Amino acid sequence: MSLKLEDDVLPAYIYAAPPPAPRRRPKLARFVLLAIASYAVVRLWGLHLPWSHPPVYSPANVDKIIAQCRALPLVPTPPVGFAARTESDRFEPGTPPTLITNATIWLGGERVVVGELYMDGGVVMAIGYVPKELYANEPGVVVVNAREAWVTPGIVDLHSHLGVVSIPTLGGAADGNSVLGTVQPWLRSIDGLNTHDMAYTTSIAGGVTSALVLPGSADNIGGQAFMIKLRPTKERSSNAMVLEPPYALWNGTDVDPDAPPRWRHIKHACGENPARVYGQTRMDNVYRFRQAYTAAAALRDAQDSYCASALAGDWKQIADQSFPYDLALEALVDVLRGKVKVNVHCYEAVDFDGFVRITNEFKFPVAAFHHAHEAYLVPDLLKKTWGGAPAIAMFATFARYKREAYRGSEFAPKILADEGIPVVMKSDHPMPVDSRYLMYEAQQAFLYGLNSSLALASVTSTPAEAAGFAHRLGRLKVGHDADVVVWDSHPLQLGATPLQVYIDGIAQLSYGPVVVTENGFTHLSLKEKKSGDLQTVPSVADSEMEAQQVLAHDGEPPLGPKETYESEVLFTNVQSIWRRDSSEELFEQTLTADDGLSSREVLLHHGNIVCTGSCAHVAVSARIVDLHNGSIAPGLTTFGSSLGLVEIKFEPSTTDGYAYDLFANNAPAVLDGKPLRAVDGVQFGGKDMLMAYRSGVTTAISGPASPGFGLAGLSGAFRTGAWNKAEKGSVIQPVTAMHLVIGPKGQPSISAQVAGLRQLLSASKEGEIWWELSHGTVPLVLSVNNADIMSTVILLKHEIEAQFSSSMKLSFAGASEAWMIAKNIADAEIGVIIAPSRATPLEWPSRRTLPGPPLTEESNISLLLAHNVTVGIGVVWEWQTRNTRFDAIWAYREGGGKISKGQALALVSSNVEKVLGLHTSSDVGDLVAYRGGDFLSPGAKVVGVMSAERGVTDLF
Repeated sequence: MSLKLEDDVLPAYIYAAPPPAPRRRPKLARFVLLAIASYAVVRLWGLHLPWSHPPVYSPANVDKIIAQCRALPLVPTPPVGFAARTESDRFEPGTPPTLITNATIWLGGERVVVGELYMDGGVVMAIGYVPKELYANEPGVVVVNAREAWVTPGIVDLHSHLGVVSIPTLGGAADGNSVLGTVQPWLRSIDGLNTHDMAYTTSIAGGVTSALVLPGSADNIGGQAFMIKLRPTKERSSNAMVLEPPYALWNGTDVDPDAPPRWRHIKHACGENPARVYGQTRMDNVYRFRQAYTAAAALRDAQDSYCASALAGDWKQIADQSFPYDLALEALVDVLRGKVKVNVHCYEAVDFDGFVRITNEFKFPVAAFHHAHEAYLVPDLLKKTWGGAPAIAMFATFARYKREAYRGSEFAPKILADEGIPVVMKSDHPMPVDSRYLMYEAQQAFLYGLNSSLALASVTSTPAEAAGFAHRLGRLKVGHDADVVVWDSHPLQLGATPLQVYIDGIAQLSYGPVVVTENGFTHLSLKEKKSGDLQTVPSVADSEMEAQQVLAHDGEPPLGPKETYESEVLFTNVQSIWRRDSSEELFEQTLTADDGLSSREVLLHHGNIVCTGSCAHVAVSARIVDLHNGSIAPGLTTFGSSLGLVEIKFEPSTTDGYAYDLFANNAPAVLDGKPLRAVDGVQFGGKDMLMAYRSGVTTAISGPASPGFGLAGLSGAFRTGAWNKAEKGSVIQPVTAMHLVIGPKGQPSISAQVAGLRQLLSASKEGEIWWELSHGTVPLVLSVNNADIMSTVILLKHEIEAQFSSSMKLSFAGASEAWMIAKNIADAEIGVIIAPSRATPLEWPSRRTLPGPPLTEESNISLLLAHNVTVGIGVVWEWQTRNTRFDAIWAYREGGGKISKGQALALVSSNVEKVLGLHTSSDVGDLVAYRGGDFLSPGAKVVGVMSAERGVTDLF
């Protein structure tokens, strides 16, 4: 890339004009006049005479040039006195001061204070004890009694595409990537920031107050990023959302040249993404970085040379030059000058190695490596980054979806933190993590070994530090922005939900009842916080051994059971057993100790429970396992992903492939219209499958994948702990239900899809699969989100049933908008699988998803259960399967007492089986042993699976 000199910034130099010719005078007079004229020329124009000083050339805009050159070495720092400010630059006039009383305030690290927090002028004014004189004379003070609820800083998302990839996704609402070149540092995410993204409101409801909006990762250098505050502004513009706008955003207008610059941010990407988009290799990727920074370094050196002459007053040396500048390179020059935070999308060790070498070659630091699935394997390499190890911004459990992420580990945050490397949990909103659930990422990192304080810091102070905003974000500190979240439970408890969110001191959620007292203060009541142990730091299982195993096996530890017994296994210290009664309903049997003797034992033989209570005396040579007040419950059942049919989602060679489309007429003639059976394509022993098994998910129901409306085929049920299809008990039920996808995916139209389904059902003949569907012999499961489409299908069900005097078994999967027609679904006796359980309105057909607390009292799940609909919870991605138990805990806690423990367990076990036509019984159903709690205890650890049908007990 060549360097350019812009004509419009050339300095206007002034040169002396020759004096006019004098008129002829007498000799003496001419001599005197000539002497006077010569002296004037010397004084006025500085002509160089042997006894005079050298001439001084001075450009017309000398002050501007000097200021510009003096600013080159300045690096971003907070303005002098920033910490002592009493009003924020983002203060909205009319915002009332707020006093939060009786709060449990997390100050960072292990520091917690129970007391008060006072906000005024958009900043935090006092914490702990707030003197009354600070607010007594302030008009309109709002007093909020937190009733000892936890209070934290607002969540900072270091990796988001809020506004540039808006939801619901529509054709003109995706501005995340430009594919016009591999290196485009001149692009700015702010230029594509949509102010009408639905996600601003929902993300705030999850406690997110700030987000670094990055360009996408299709390019090696995708452009500049901007930190925004999520609240709506009176100006309603994209620009008004930007925090500390870099001066370059307004081309330096009205900028004090001596003021420190503001941080800028830029997105880089290495590895597969830019390689895929542009047909490059990793060798091309690293060359592109080197090429770009070589040009930037040349421009920087030219600027330094120019300014060296200018600051030395050697104007003659640069008389014919302007300040070297190139719009295409200026951002990279600022990277080299230490004025830009570099954020790098990077996955594998080889990619880190290449980029770390680039940083040392050109001497610039990295703010954070993002995604970074193999970062935990190369901490020493990360520490070689120029300027020190960057932060690692990662997901908690999202992995294995492509080769680069295949070695991702849930223990990575703990391992990196143990190495002293800053850990950041981030969303990559809107996919795969809705930023509304960014705290859930921190919760999972904590449950898998990350220190509790570091887990909270990973979404508050650590990302604020990495982004250069630690002087105002990420901590509750006097002088910091009044971005505050009041939680209904400890924020690391699964299901923790904000009671109130403040951004710049402005409340973002609706208050409860308002009571105005005699002193003129307005007292507000928040919704009830959750009580009991949910207000404490959750207990967690020890994961040190698993973390060490991951390292010992270079990210690919053995995931199968450590021990397998056909003989006796005795579980001791069991608090309860969950069983199924004769009607397949779940109930809890509590085990108690009597007379100080151990009677909380469960003995198994060939995977069957043969004794409960006092069993040691009948155990001959049992393997003894202490559950430490744990529990035994039915194994969980998963549906919705292609578990077993996909190993690496974006690698076609590892998948079963797609089923054929009903309307595409692309089915092989040999099939003769017969549907596919998913169980025929199941591959056992995959990483996601074994991780699910280790997490208590013992049964998977998968149907052939379909890219759109089509015959997705017949689902089948299989055991996640089996090793091959021929193994005893590996296939539970080869056919469970017929699965179809229906929705606005393009051609054909929805009406054509419904017409096609009507024709297939109504014209069916005995012996055909469509006859079995119309007569209820085999369940029909439709993947659909839109309430209007579901309503149409309900009418079609009535129509077919009337035609055949039959009773169809119909269920909806996905069902984001099912709450809107809950009564109709219940009346039609239709089951529902909500997948995912906490839906994001990614697409137009699911835009009316019920958000749940704190935005609405009810959730999709609780409202359907209230109408007696049989509801199950499913997943979308294979990696999500291992978190099925966490999803049940979320639903249970989000229900606020409306969902019982038994109902929560049924959501991920018996209800899924009922809806999908899996016939199970207490005699053959698998059981899971949890150590240190029951299945609703996030810190409880799965230590065993008992399978009566397989005749074994697996221990982990």
